[in-house]
Amino acid sequence: MSIVPIRKKWKSAMTDRQRFINQMHYLPTDRCFNMEFGYWKENFTAWQVFIDNNITSNDQAHELFNFDVIQIFGGKNWLLPDFGNNTVIEETSSTKIVMNRDGLTAEVPKDGHDTIPHYMKSSINNPDDWKKIKDERFQIDIPERKIDVENLKKLHPENRDYPLGVDCGSMIGKIRDMLTFEGVAYAVYDYPEMLEDMVETCCRLVEHSLDQVLGKIDFDFASGWEDICFKSGPIVSVDFFKNVVVPRYKRINKKLKAHGIDIWFTDCDGDVRPILPLLLESGINCLFPFEVNCCTHPGRLLDEYGKELRIMGGFDKMALGEGKAAIKKYMESLVPYVERGGYIPFCDHRCPPNVKQEDYFYYLDLKEQMFGMR
Repeated sequence: MSIVPIRKKWKSAMTDRQRFINQMHYLPTDRCFNMEFGYWKENFTAWQVFIDNNITSNDQAHELFNFDVIQIFGGKNWLLPDFGNNTVIEETSSTKIVMNRDGLTAEVPKDGHDTIPHYMKSSINNPDDWKKIKDERFQIDIPERKIDVENLKKLHPENRDYPLGVDCGSMIGKIRDMLTFEGVAYAVYDYPEMLEDMVETCCRLVEHSLDQVLGKIDFDFASGWEDICFKSGPIVSVDFFKNVVVPRYKRINKKLKAHGIDIWFTDCDGDVRPILPLLLESGINCLFPFEVNCCTHPGRLLDEYGKELRIMGGFDKMALGEGKAAIKKYMESLVPYVERGGYIPFCDHRCPPNVKQEDYFYYLDLKEQMFGMR
């Protein structure tokens, strides 16, 4: 479906690609990089602007609002084949019991509204389960994991005007998805060798993808997904993170650095502060989308770590839902960090449906007024 933007792209004197590169390296830019993370599913049926323009996905919404373009290429860095797309096992009047792609049995609302599922059972409960699934679904050197590099070159030519990242997967976050929060917490102590082998397998899958594309595609940054923290800090112990996860990050970072990739962000919710020094030591130098209420104002960490750290996100979604005065106050608190560089402001997760459409447009207008090209 062709999307007709309803907003003008911010005035520019640089390409989106050069702007992103400069901003992430604390170099001069024409203006701030303009992007957002996305929206809850409910927004697409609650906001009239989405209804009127038949917008049903984040990608479509980003086109509609004419944000700067940023793209990420990801290899097949997880189980293959997966367990299928939410296979229904049982239904009640209000819920469904499904098995998701990661092999988790979960209870979800029948009406499909966004919520964290109630996970009931994992497909991996002991080392024997892991060995079976590893043999069946985590084989590395199989044809299905081969990347069509020539087609990738055509899709993302060297003269593109947008930044392109390479996905570096997940070392422990996806394992947490597969084992559940409780399961991974127990496995650290009950089955440490199994858990480390799972981390090692994830690392090798990422290395296999990177070896196929690095040096052949000119990537501008690396990305990852590591939802391993909650409001009280990391789910696993800091010692486990340091001794098991960090060495794998360092192996990946060595490959990235060898090909000139020195910006690496990871998507991690919750309070990342206890593991932030370890992330930086590993080569991950950018936080995304930086949940404020579980952590702190982004400026506090940018002040503490200086130009060693970058942040993407960090606009408090609670302020977005409190109306124009709260939005302006929070936006003003970000001014010195946007001006300094290394920081791109946007909603600190998917924008929730309690945010009024008119307030969201005010937020977009104010962001352009304060951080657009003058």
